[in-house]
Amino acid sequence: MAYLDDAGRKLVGEAVTAAEAHTSGEIVTVLADRSDGYTDVALLWAVGAAFTAMSIFAAFPEPFLDTWDWAFGGWGHQWSTGELASMVIALGLLKFVTVMLIQQWEPLKFALIPGPTKTIRVHNQAVRQFKVGADRRTTGRTGVMIYLSMREHRAEIIADESIAAMVPAEVWGEAMGDMLSHIRHGRVAEGLAVGIRDVGFVLAQHFPRSEDDVNELPDRLIEV
Repeated sequence: MAYLDDAGRKLVGEAVTAAEAHTSGEIVTVLADRSDGYTDVALLWAVGAAFTAMSIFAAFPEPFLDTWDWAFGGWGHQWSTGELASMVIALGLLKFVTVMLIQQWEPLKFALIPGPTKTIRVHNQAVRQFKVGADRRTTGRTGVMIYLSMREHRAEIIADESIAAMVPAEVWGEAMGDMLSHIRHGRVAEGLAVGIRDVGFVLAQHFPRSEDDVNELPDRLIEV
């Protein structure tokens, strides 16, 4: 899913170029649709629903059996142990498949994912992307990645070793706040541009641009 048009991508690229004009640091921007498929979380919900349904049936079988008898003409039936076991298993399977199917609707699927799980997986994916795209790929190890994951509504700012040693993680809080204030209102490109500006300002204070500085990482937005 594309979140930005060509004008938005251009705005982000130009913001990176402008920010790097005053620093030897390198800024990489990554826009992701999601950071994980969360299949395991969907499975846990489905398994939990199935076992809950089976447990309720085991504890209170009469309403289920009465409903079954009513559906098939209202005649009572002497249920054998095998029939009861089969009904419990069938109920569990039905509930499992139903919950898996309704989670195909992604707004519900992502609503069911716990917030801490989203935060951890977005962070882990941001670190992986950083290792591939920016980590130790600059001469002075001065790369910074701004990572935005849209489905989870999460963002990360990851810095290379030289920057992390001089700039506490809390310093990026202002950049994060400015960026998200725009993104929350649907202005994704503008939010990224503001975050890039703030990151560039911090980098310029600690790593001013030298005369022989070379652009080592792409300025364009990376979309995954």
